[in-house]
Amino acid sequence: MKSDLDEIDSFLANHHLMSLATTGENEISVCSLFYIFDKEKLSFIVASSDDTTHIQNILETSSVAGSVALETKIVGKIQGVQFKGKFSPLKDDDLKKLYFKSFPYALAMNPKLWSIKINYFKMTDNTLGFGKKIIWQES
Repeated sequence: MKSDLDEIDSFLANHHLMSLATTGENEISVCSLFYIFDKEKLSFIVASSDDTTHIQNILETSSVAGSVALETKIVGKIQGVQFKGKFSPLKDDDLKKLYFKSFPYALAMNPKLWSIKINYFKMTDNTLGFGKKIIWQES
């Protein structure tokens, strides 16, 4: 039987686009980012430029929240993951290689890569029953 984190990882592995919410001193921002997720390091890897509003917010407050969702109108197929974590520059070369393996065209843009270290997940999965929630939290 799969653990809660395995269920979340399986869902995240089948998607590649997240919505990320950030907050700064006087502003909130939301953006969409391509990602990879590393279950062992409990981290998303994303690419973004220093001059974006969300990165400027993160430089003030590294705590972020976001979601990855399956877009469907069929209630019984609704699935999605909400998360919270800490955003920081990526230093792990193995994760950099993994990101560019998944998104090789990104190499042409020479992006700055970032890590979102996860401390909380909530997955809604109606395929397991209406309104079924799976919660994982860092201990």
